[in-house]
Amino acid sequence: MNVGFAPTAPGDADTLVQMRIDAMRQSLERIGRFDPERARARFLASFEPAWCRFVVVDDQPAGFVQVKPAEGYLALEHLYIVPGYQGRGIGAAVLESILADANTQSMPVKLGALRESDSNRFYRRHGFVQVDETEWDIYYVKAPSGAS
Repeated sequence: MNVGFAPTAPGDADTLVQMRIDAMRQSLERIGRFDPERARARFLASFEPAWCRFVVVDDQPAGFVQVKPAEGYLALEHLYIVPGYQGRGIGAAVLESILADANTQSMPVKLGALRESDSNRFYRRHGFVQVDETEWDIYYVKAPSGAS
């Protein structure tokens, strides 16, 4: 299995929204917050093609990731793997790539995850530490390797 990345463009927004909805649907339904229009609006409000990339597995789109530089850290704003590709180590491979880049830059990575989402376990397993929470989200940070 070959995991790679491909650029996104403004015209990919509908495809990316559908990937996000497919990836998050179960978690959103679990907390009674599934609303495709809200999911679309939230994604479009933060979509920046310059920082967003398709996750490609054996030449097939399997999800997407958006990581943006911020002041003093990298912001992991989106990491979605569509259900048919979940559970195969693809998300872990993508995250390891992000963390390797962050380590090279000596920058922490910050992100937010929907409360009750399986992604919380995923991020904790990869060394992220909870730093805050709100009614719907839990926020995490991972310092670069070697940082104290």
